[in-house]
Amino acid sequence: MSRPEPWSGEEVIAIVETYKMMLIAELCGQHYVKTDHNRELAEKLNNRSKASIEFKHQNISAVLRDADCPYINGYKPMSNYQGMLVNIVERYLLSTELFDRAALRAATRPVADAPTPKDTSIIVLPPEPKPPQDTIHEAKKSYTAAPIKRDYLAREARNHDLGIAGERFVVAFEKMRLTREGQPKLAEKVEHVAETQGDGLGYDVLSFDAHGQERWIEVKTTAFAKECAFFITPNELKCSQDNPDHYHLFRVFSFLKRPNMFCLKGDLYPQLTLNPQSYRAQVL
Repeated sequence: MSRPEPWSGEEVIAIVETYKMMLIAELCGQHYVKTDHNRELAEKLNNRSKASIEFKHQNISAVLRDADCPYINGYKPMSNYQGMLVNIVERYLLSTELFDRAALRAATRPVADAPTPKDTSIIVLPPEPKPPQDTIHEAKKSYTAAPIKRDYLAREARNHDLGIAGERFVVAFEKMRLTREGQPKLAEKVEHVAETQGDGLGYDVLSFDAHGQERWIEVKTTAFAKECAFFITPNELKCSQDNPDHYHLFRVFSFLKRPNMFCLKGDLYPQLTLNPQSYRAQVL
């Protein structure tokens, strides 16, 4: 079977422009229909299959993920993207004023508390450690290009309203979980220690398992998608390393729409790829 023709520059520009329209609508809370956008897009492409278009959207999500930017929640990042795609995403999406304003607004907007979770179905598996292999074979050129990092995720991490709302959500979840496990007295002891004792402990919530053993929970919350990077302090990492039997990291995602979360237990060092972002500097 012959391989599909490589995507032309005009085709890649067309799909990036379509992705941009959908992403900005999502960031602004506007309703949009993916099938309508993709139907119009397909008319501009060289007989691309639905699967091929889906795969390219996922490539765009991967570029945005690697640039520390929000991406469309329904398009799971798929790596092994071409250098041409990086260049076009940089030019036609990341460098546009409209995307910048939408992403900044989404990262810094005020956030209210989410409804109390009803059950434990909001717990999902962590992201896969490596992206799956390509399922659509296209002629590959250079895959070494990397997008320039932006600071949208860092800005969101400094969103105090979002952080507090995520911690309260986890407090409510833990109380609900313990009550359903027949431990209402333990549920009453769940403590939002980041508020009652400050943020120097290395975790945000003190909870318990059904047998009464303490669970030390650090909460990382995002309004964006599951695979987005998060920020963690040396103190939090050391706390997880020194107390692996107690330590839990809850990553809460899609907080503004339908909060879900995954959990990492124990020493976090072997479970995370850690990239230093900055250093404290002083002139000698």
